[in-house]
Amino acid sequence: MKKIFLAVIIAAFTQLVFTGLAHAQLTSLPDAGNKRATVSEGIGITDVTIHYNRPHVRGREGHIWGELIPPGYVDQGFGPSKAAPWRAGANENTWIEFSTDVMIEGQPLPAGKYGFFIAYDPNECTLIFSKNYTSWGSFFYKPEEDVLRVKVKPIPADKSVEWLKYEFNDQTPSSATVALQWEKLVIPFKISVDVVNTQLASFRKELRSDKGFTWESWDQAAQFCVQHKTNLDEALFWTDQAVNPDFGGSMTFQAWSTKAAVLDSLGRNTEAAEAMKKALPFGSVNDLYFYARALTRQKKGKEAFEVFKLDYDKHPDEFLTNAGMARAYSAIGDYKKALPYAQKAKVQATGTFNISTTDKMIKDLQDGKDVN
Repeated sequence: MKKIFLAVIIAAFTQLVFTGLAHAQLTSLPDAGNKRATVSEGIGITDVTIHYNRPHVRGREGHIWGELIPPGYVDQGFGPSKAAPWRAGANENTWIEFSTDVMIEGQPLPAGKYGFFIAYDPNECTLIFSKNYTSWGSFFYKPEEDVLRVKVKPIPADKSVEWLKYEFNDQTPSSATVALQWEKLVIPFKISVDVVNTQLASFRKELRSDKGFTWESWDQAAQFCVQHKTNLDEALFWTDQAVNPDFGGSMTFQAWSTKAAVLDSLGRNTEAAEAMKKALPFGSVNDLYFYARALTRQKKGKEAFEVFKLDYDKHPDEFLTNAGMARAYSAIGDYKKALPYAQKAKVQATGTFNISTTDKMIKDLQDGKDVN
Protein backbone atom coordinates (compact mmCIF):
# COMPACT_ATOMS: atom_id res chain seq x y z
CA MET A 1 0.00 0.00 0.00
CA LYS A 2 2.84 2.34 0.89
CA LYS A 3 4.53 1.59 -2.45
CA ILE A 4 1.34 2.46 -4.36
CA PHE A 5 0.92 5.71 -2.43
CA LEU A 6 4.57 6.67 -3.09
CA ALA A 7 4.16 5.92 -6.78
CA VAL A 8 1.11 8.22 -6.99
CA ILE A 9 3.03 11.04 -5.25
CA ILE A 10 6.00 10.66 -7.63
CA ALA A 11 3.71 10.64 -10.66
CA ALA A 12 1.89 13.77 -9.50
CA PHE A 13 5.18 15.57 -8.79
CA THR A 14 6.57 14.55 -12.19
CA GLN A 15 3.48 15.89 -13.94
CA LEU A 16 3.70 19.16 -12.00
CA VAL A 17 7.37 19.61 -12.86
CA PHE A 18 6.93 18.93 -16.55
CA THR A 19 3.80 21.08 -16.74
CA GLY A 20 5.77 23.92 -15.15
CA LEU A 21 8.67 23.41 -17.55
CA ALA A 22 6.31 23.57 -20.49
CA HIS A 23 5.33 27.09 -19.44
CA ALA A 24 8.73 28.30 -18.21
CA GLN A 25 10.35 31.18 -20.09
CA LEU A 26 14.12 31.48 -19.79
CA THR A 27 15.99 34.63 -20.73
CA SER A 28 17.16 34.28 -24.32
CA LEU A 29 18.53 36.27 -27.23
CA PRO A 30 16.05 38.39 -29.21
CA ASP A 31 14.48 36.73 -32.24
CA ALA A 32 16.42 36.76 -35.53
CA GLY A 33 19.56 38.07 -33.83
CA ASN A 34 18.08 41.55 -33.35
CA LYS A 35 19.48 43.64 -30.52
CA ARG A 36 17.54 45.22 -27.67
CA ALA A 37 18.37 48.87 -27.09
CA THR A 38 17.33 51.86 -25.01
CA VAL A 39 18.39 55.44 -25.59
CA SER A 40 17.56 58.38 -23.31
CA GLU A 41 18.20 62.09 -23.35
CA GLY A 42 17.23 65.08 -21.26
CA ILE A 43 15.66 68.19 -22.79
CA GLY A 44 15.48 70.78 -20.04
CA ILE A 45 14.09 68.78 -17.12
CA THR A 46 12.20 66.47 -19.50
CA ASP A 47 13.45 62.89 -19.83
CA VAL A 48 12.89 61.21 -23.20
CA THR A 49 13.42 57.44 -23.43
CA ILE A 50 13.12 55.20 -26.49
CA HIS A 51 13.11 51.41 -26.11
CA TYR A 52 13.40 49.37 -29.29
CA ASN A 53 14.81 46.29 -30.98
CA ARG A 54 17.50 46.75 -33.63
CA PRO A 55 17.18 44.75 -36.83
CA HIS A 56 20.21 44.64 -39.12
CA VAL A 57 20.52 44.92 -42.87
CA ARG A 58 22.19 41.52 -43.17
CA GLY A 59 23.00 41.72 -46.89
CA ARG A 60 19.63 43.16 -47.85
CA GLU A 61 20.82 46.62 -48.83
CA GLY A 62 18.53 48.12 -51.44
CA HIS A 63 15.67 45.88 -50.34
CA ILE A 64 14.79 47.42 -46.95
CA TRP A 65 12.70 50.49 -47.71
CA GLY A 66 9.68 49.79 -49.86
CA GLU A 67 10.19 46.00 -49.70
CA LEU A 68 11.02 44.65 -46.23
CA ILE A 69 9.36 47.81 -44.87
CA PRO A 70 6.39 48.22 -47.23
CA PRO A 71 4.82 51.62 -47.83
CA GLY A 72 1.82 52.70 -45.81
CA TYR A 73 -0.41 50.28 -43.92
CA VAL A 74 -0.46 46.58 -44.76
CA ASP A 75 -2.16 43.33 -43.83
CA GLN A 76 0.64 41.34 -42.20
CA GLY A 77 -1.35 38.10 -42.38
CA PHE A 78 -1.56 37.70 -38.62
CA GLY A 79 -3.56 39.35 -35.88
CA PRO A 80 -6.69 41.48 -36.12
CA SER A 81 -5.07 44.49 -37.82
CA LYS A 82 -5.59 44.48 -41.58
CA ALA A 83 -3.90 47.86 -42.07
CA ALA A 84 -0.86 48.00 -39.81
CA PRO A 85 2.06 50.45 -39.90
CA TRP A 86 5.66 49.38 -39.30
CA ARG A 87 6.65 48.84 -35.66
CA ALA A 88 9.63 51.25 -36.07
CA GLY A 89 12.06 48.52 -35.07
CA ALA A 90 11.82 44.75 -34.63
CA ASN A 91 10.12 42.23 -32.33
CA GLU A 92 8.15 43.92 -29.50
CA ASN A 93 6.62 47.37 -29.85
CA THR A 94 8.99 50.27 -30.02
CA TRP A 95 7.93 52.64 -27.27
CA ILE A 96 8.85 56.19 -26.37
CA GLU A 97 8.29 57.87 -23.02
CA PHE A 98 8.18 61.55 -22.04
CA SER A 99 8.36 62.62 -18.40
CA THR A 100 6.56 65.91 -19.15
CA ASP A 101 4.35 67.33 -21.87
CA VAL A 102 6.22 67.90 -25.14
CA MET A 103 5.71 69.10 -28.71
CA ILE A 104 6.36 66.72 -31.60
CA GLU A 105 6.96 68.61 -34.83
CA GLY A 106 5.09 71.51 -33.23
CA GLN A 107 2.08 69.43 -32.12
CA PRO A 108 1.33 68.85 -28.41
CA LEU A 109 1.73 65.42 -26.82
CA PRO A 110 1.03 64.85 -23.09
CA ALA A 111 3.56 63.22 -20.79
CA GLY A 112 3.40 59.43 -20.89
CA LYS A 113 4.54 56.25 -22.61
CA TYR A 114 3.50 55.55 -26.19
CA GLY A 115 3.79 52.81 -28.76
CA PHE A 116 5.69 54.24 -31.72
CA PHE A 117 4.80 53.24 -35.28
CA ILE A 118 5.72 54.53 -38.71
CA ALA A 119 3.70 54.37 -41.94
CA TYR A 120 6.64 54.55 -44.34
CA ASP A 121 6.48 56.55 -47.54
CA PRO A 122 9.51 57.56 -49.63
CA ASN A 123 8.25 61.15 -49.76
CA GLU A 124 6.49 61.65 -46.43
CA CYS A 125 6.34 59.25 -43.48
CA THR A 126 3.55 59.29 -40.90
CA LEU A 127 4.75 58.92 -37.32
CA ILE A 128 2.19 57.47 -34.93
CA PHE A 129 2.17 57.74 -31.14
CA SER A 130 -0.28 55.18 -29.76
CA LYS A 131 -1.80 54.47 -26.34
CA ASN A 132 -0.89 50.83 -26.95
CA TYR A 133 2.76 50.26 -26.10
CA THR A 134 2.56 46.71 -24.69
CA SER A 135 1.74 44.66 -27.80
CA TRP A 136 4.16 42.51 -29.75
CA GLY A 137 4.81 44.25 -33.05
CA SER A 138 1.98 46.05 -34.86
CA PHE A 139 -0.24 43.00 -35.43
CA PHE A 140 -2.75 44.40 -32.92
CA TYR A 141 -2.57 48.02 -34.09
CA LYS A 142 -5.81 50.00 -33.77
CA PRO A 143 -6.03 53.50 -35.26
CA GLU A 144 -8.53 54.54 -32.58
CA GLU A 145 -5.69 54.19 -30.05
CA ASP A 146 -3.62 56.85 -31.82
CA VAL A 147 -2.89 59.88 -29.67
CA LEU A 148 -0.89 61.81 -32.26
CA ARG A 149 0.10 61.54 -35.90
CA VAL A 150 2.69 63.77 -37.55
CA LYS A 151 4.21 63.74 -41.02
CA VAL A 152 7.94 64.09 -41.68
CA LYS A 153 10.17 63.80 -44.72
CA PRO A 154 12.70 60.94 -44.78
CA ILE A 155 16.26 61.92 -45.68
CA PRO A 156 18.68 59.81 -47.77
CA ALA A 157 21.91 58.96 -45.90
CA ASP A 158 25.41 58.98 -47.37
CA LYS A 159 26.53 55.84 -45.55
CA SER A 160 24.66 52.66 -44.80
CA VAL A 161 23.79 51.94 -41.15
CA GLU A 162 23.85 48.18 -40.54
CA TRP A 163 21.92 48.10 -37.25
CA LEU A 164 18.84 50.30 -36.89
CA LYS A 165 19.41 53.01 -34.29
CA TYR A 166 17.84 56.11 -32.77
CA GLU A 167 19.99 59.16 -32.02
CA PHE A 168 19.36 62.59 -30.50
CA ASN A 169 20.79 65.32 -32.75
CA ASP A 170 20.67 69.11 -33.14
CA GLN A 171 20.26 69.59 -29.41
CA THR A 172 19.38 72.93 -27.85
CA PRO A 173 18.31 73.77 -24.28
CA SER A 174 14.67 73.32 -25.33
CA SER A 175 14.70 70.82 -28.20
CA ALA A 176 16.34 67.87 -29.93
CA THR A 177 15.83 66.01 -33.17
CA VAL A 178 15.40 62.25 -32.89
CA ALA A 179 16.73 60.46 -35.93
CA LEU A 180 15.82 56.86 -36.77
CA GLN A 181 18.68 55.59 -38.95
CA TRP A 182 18.76 52.35 -40.89
CA GLU A 183 20.39 51.29 -44.13
CA LYS A 184 20.59 54.47 -46.23
CA LEU A 185 17.66 56.38 -44.76
CA VAL A 186 17.07 58.75 -41.84
CA ILE A 187 13.60 59.50 -40.48
CA PRO A 188 13.88 62.56 -38.20
CA PHE A 189 11.38 64.24 -35.89
CA LYS A 190 11.78 67.22 -33.59
CA ILE A 191 10.89 67.15 -29.90
CA SER A 192 10.58 70.51 -28.18
CA VAL A 193 9.73 71.52 -24.65
CA ASP A 194 8.49 74.75 -23.08
CA VAL A 195 11.40 74.75 -20.65
CA VAL A 196 10.27 77.66 -18.49
CA ASN A 197 6.65 76.61 -18.03
CA THR A 198 7.64 72.97 -17.60
CA GLN A 199 10.09 73.99 -14.87
CA LEU A 200 7.49 76.18 -13.17
CA ALA A 201 4.94 73.36 -13.21
CA SER A 202 7.54 71.09 -11.65
CA PHE A 203 8.30 73.66 -8.93
CA ARG A 204 4.60 74.00 -8.07
CA LYS A 205 4.25 70.24 -7.74
CA GLU A 206 7.44 69.70 -5.74
CA LEU A 207 6.79 72.59 -3.37
CA ARG A 208 3.67 70.74 -2.23
CA SER A 209 5.80 67.71 -1.31
CA ASP A 210 8.31 67.24 1.49
CA LYS A 211 10.68 69.48 -0.49
CA GLY A 212 8.44 72.41 0.39
CA PHE A 213 9.44 72.24 4.05
CA THR A 214 12.85 73.86 3.48
CA TRP A 215 13.52 77.50 2.64
CA GLU A 216 16.09 76.53 0.02
CA SER A 217 13.41 75.01 -2.23
CA TRP A 218 11.25 78.15 -2.19
CA ASP A 219 14.35 80.27 -2.76
CA GLN A 220 15.49 78.14 -5.71
CA ALA A 221 12.12 78.48 -7.42
CA ALA A 222 12.10 82.25 -6.92
CA GLN A 223 15.67 82.62 -8.21
CA PHE A 224 14.69 80.79 -11.40
CA CYS A 225 11.95 83.33 -11.99
CA VAL A 226 14.33 86.26 -11.51
CA GLN A 227 16.88 84.73 -13.88
CA HIS A 228 14.22 84.15 -16.56
CA LYS A 229 12.24 87.35 -15.88
CA THR A 230 9.00 85.42 -15.53
CA ASN A 231 6.24 84.57 -13.05
CA LEU A 232 7.40 87.32 -10.70
CA ASP A 233 4.20 87.71 -8.69
CA GLU A 234 4.21 84.04 -7.72
CA ALA A 235 7.97 84.27 -7.18
CA LEU A 236 7.35 86.98 -4.59
CA PHE A 237 5.03 84.61 -2.73
CA TRP A 238 7.75 81.97 -2.89
CA THR A 239 10.28 84.38 -1.37
CA ASP A 240 7.80 85.14 1.43
CA GLN A 241 7.86 81.44 2.25
CA ALA A 242 11.67 81.34 2.03
CA VAL A 243 12.12 84.12 4.59
CA ASN A 244 9.39 82.72 6.84
CA PRO A 245 10.91 81.55 10.15
CA ASP A 246 8.86 78.35 9.89
CA PHE A 247 10.95 77.31 6.88
CA GLY A 248 14.27 78.48 8.28
CA GLY A 249 15.37 81.21 5.89
CA SER A 250 14.61 84.28 7.97
CA MET A 251 18.23 84.65 9.06
CA THR A 252 19.96 83.97 5.75
CA PHE A 253 21.52 86.36 3.28
CA GLN A 254 20.42 84.32 0.29
CA ALA A 255 16.69 84.21 1.08
CA TRP A 256 16.46 87.95 1.73
CA SER A 257 18.64 88.89 -1.24
CA THR A 258 16.47 86.76 -3.52
CA LYS A 259 13.38 88.55 -2.23
CA ALA A 260 15.12 91.86 -2.94
CA ALA A 261 15.89 90.72 -6.48
CA VAL A 262 12.25 89.76 -7.11
CA LEU A 263 11.00 93.09 -5.75
CA ASP A 264 13.55 94.93 -7.89
CA SER A 265 12.41 93.01 -10.98
CA LEU A 266 8.82 94.06 -10.19
CA GLY A 267 9.94 97.69 -10.06
CA ARG A 268 9.36 97.93 -6.31
CA ASN A 269 12.78 99.43 -5.63
CA THR A 270 12.16 100.89 -2.16
CA GLU A 271 10.92 97.54 -0.87
CA ALA A 272 13.88 95.83 -2.58
CA ALA A 273 16.30 98.08 -0.72
CA GLU A 274 14.59 97.29 2.60
CA ALA A 275 14.87 93.56 1.90
CA MET A 276 18.60 93.93 1.19
CA LYS A 277 19.08 95.75 4.48
CA LYS A 278 17.64 92.68 6.19
CA ALA A 279 20.00 90.44 4.19
CA LEU A 280 23.26 92.26 4.96
CA PRO A 281 23.71 91.26 8.64
CA PHE A 282 23.65 87.59 7.62
CA GLY A 283 26.13 87.89 4.76
CA SER A 284 29.41 85.97 4.68
CA VAL A 285 32.68 87.50 3.50
CA ASN A 286 31.95 86.32 -0.04
CA ASP A 287 28.25 87.28 0.07
CA LEU A 288 29.00 90.87 0.96
CA TYR A 289 32.02 91.23 -1.30
CA PHE A 290 30.27 90.02 -4.43
CA TYR A 291 27.11 91.97 -3.69
CA ALA A 292 29.23 95.12 -3.36
CA ARG A 293 30.97 94.23 -6.64
CA ALA A 294 27.57 94.04 -8.32
CA LEU A 295 26.81 97.51 -7.02
CA THR A 296 30.06 98.88 -8.46
CA ARG A 297 29.11 97.47 -11.86
CA GLN A 298 25.83 99.36 -11.55
CA LYS A 299 27.86 102.52 -10.86
CA LYS A 300 26.40 102.75 -7.34
CA GLY A 301 29.65 103.77 -5.69
CA LYS A 302 28.27 105.10 -2.40
CA GLU A 303 26.10 102.01 -1.80
CA ALA A 304 29.01 99.73 -2.73
CA PHE A 305 31.31 101.55 -0.27
CA GLU A 306 28.88 100.91 2.59
CA VAL A 307 28.72 97.19 1.90
CA PHE A 308 32.50 96.83 1.43
CA LYS A 309 32.98 98.69 4.73
CA LEU A 310 30.47 96.44 6.51
CA ASP A 311 32.34 93.40 5.18
CA TYR A 312 35.67 94.81 6.37
CA ASP A 313 34.33 95.64 9.82
CA LYS A 314 32.98 92.10 10.24
CA HIS A 315 36.13 90.46 8.84
CA PRO A 316 39.01 92.92 9.23
CA ASP A 317 42.35 92.64 7.50
CA GLU A 318 41.61 89.62 5.29
CA PHE A 319 42.61 89.36 1.67
CA LEU A 320 39.08 89.72 0.30
CA THR A 321 38.07 92.56 2.61
CA ASN A 322 41.31 94.48 1.97
CA ALA A 323 40.72 94.07 -1.76
CA GLY A 324 37.13 95.15 -1.11
CA MET A 325 38.18 98.34 0.64
CA ALA A 326 40.51 99.15 -2.25
CA ARG A 327 37.51 98.82 -4.55
CA ALA A 328 35.32 100.75 -2.08
CA TYR A 329 37.52 103.87 -2.01
CA SER A 330 38.14 103.58 -5.74
CA ALA A 331 34.36 103.53 -6.32
CA ILE A 332 34.03 106.96 -4.66
CA GLY A 333 37.11 108.32 -6.42
CA ASP A 334 39.57 108.30 -3.51
CA TYR A 335 42.46 106.40 -5.11
CA LYS A 336 44.97 107.60 -2.50
CA LYS A 337 43.10 105.84 0.34
CA ALA A 338 42.39 102.83 -1.86
CA LEU A 339 46.09 102.14 -2.56
CA PRO A 340 47.21 100.93 0.94
CA TYR A 341 44.37 98.41 1.02
CA ALA A 342 45.37 97.07 -2.39
CA GLN A 343 48.96 96.75 -1.21
CA LYS A 344 47.82 94.83 1.91
CA ALA A 345 45.74 92.54 -0.29
CA LYS A 346 48.79 91.92 -2.51
CA VAL A 347 50.77 90.63 0.49
CA GLN A 348 47.90 88.29 1.44
CA ALA A 349 47.15 87.12 -2.09
CA THR A 350 47.61 83.47 -3.04
CA GLY A 351 47.15 81.89 -6.43
CA THR A 352 48.06 83.30 -9.83
CA PHE A 353 44.72 84.99 -10.42
CA ASN A 354 44.60 86.87 -7.11
CA ILE A 355 48.23 87.94 -7.39
CA SER A 356 47.82 89.25 -10.94
CA THR A 357 44.55 90.98 -10.00
CA THR A 358 46.09 92.84 -7.06
CA ASP A 359 49.14 93.79 -9.15
CA LYS A 360 46.79 95.36 -11.70
CA MET A 361 44.80 97.12 -8.97
CA ILE A 362 47.95 98.68 -7.54
CA LYS A 363 49.13 99.87 -10.95
CA ASP A 364 45.73 101.30 -11.88
CA LEU A 365 45.44 103.15 -8.59
CA GLN A 366 48.96 104.55 -8.94
CA ASP A 367 47.93 105.73 -12.42
CA GLY A 368 44.79 107.36 -11.04
CA LYS A 369 42.35 104.84 -12.55
CA ASP A 370 39.24 103.26 -11.08
CA VAL A 371 39.85 99.55 -10.39
CA ASN A 372 36.16 98.54 -10.64
